[in-house]
Amino acid sequence: MDSQLTLHYTAQRMRQFYALTKPRVTLLAVFCVVIGMFLATPGMVPWRVLFAGTAGIALLAGAAFAINCLIEREIDAKMARTRARPLPRGELTSLQAVVFAGVIGGIGMFLLYRYVNALTMWLTFGTFVGYAVIYTAVLKPATPQNIVIGGLSGAMPPLLGWTAVTGEVAPEALLLVLIIYAWTPPHFWALALYRTEEFARAGLPMLPVTHGQKFTRLHVLLYTVILIASTLLPFAYGMSGLIYLVAALALGGMFLYYAVRIYIAYSDRLAQQTFRFSVLYLAGLFTALLVDHYVYV
Repeated sequence: MDSQLTLHYTAQRMRQFYALTKPRVTLLAVFCVVIGMFLATPGMVPWRVLFAGTAGIALLAGAAFAINCLIEREIDAKMARTRARPLPRGELTSLQAVVFAGVIGGIGMFLLYRYVNALTMWLTFGTFVGYAVIYTAVLKPATPQNIVIGGLSGAMPPLLGWTAVTGEVAPEALLLVLIIYAWTPPHFWALALYRTEEFARAGLPMLPVTHGQKFTRLHVLLYTVILIASTLLPFAYGMSGLIYLVAALALGGMFLYYAVRIYIAYSDRLAQQTFRFSVLYLAGLFTALLVDHYVYV
């Protein structure tokens, strides 16, 4: 019986630490990392780089999210979407979160330095600082443009994957960063629109809180147009072919449809649908880019 209780406690504790890493967001980031790796080479990514690079970047991303949860634990307690996280519920202490982030972050940096390259390690560490410190602690509570200014850290994964393989920053990788950077505002503001009251209660100056829903809905539309234009650059640059172009136009048209509807006929349900679609949009876009890459190699 004691061993069963110990196993149950251990499994529960592991789930709590795992939740600190925001697994779904980490998974999307890692997906973009892997796409960046494969786009950086006409053949197969070396196995050591693929596994050590993916693991190292994932661990540092998880550490950044753990620090984010730590800094925002009081804010999370005020919001329905986040109050079930381990820190607001008191399931983990602040010290445990710091130690956990330090351990997995340190392991991630070791893997990147030892088995990948120093450039990728430092860029990933810079991304960690950009998200966990600059965005979370400085920008998010200070300005409604937090997601625009701080969005660069969240746009870095494909560049990290690219440098893991090549050891250098290339224009093609920067185009991928630009796409995610342009995608972030309409993706996040769709969420902020139907969570406006929660953000206001938490005291966060999100765009719909400070400037109202109509202003935010217009910016969702404008940034969606910017996003669509950004997604055409890989084709214009010669990085991709017709498969990607068709997919980018089709997916962009669907995103624009949602953005226009949000602007002219808003509802919380529509904003939720837009937010969910935006995740599928990014995954579909990068998948099309990868398929196109190997078809036209």
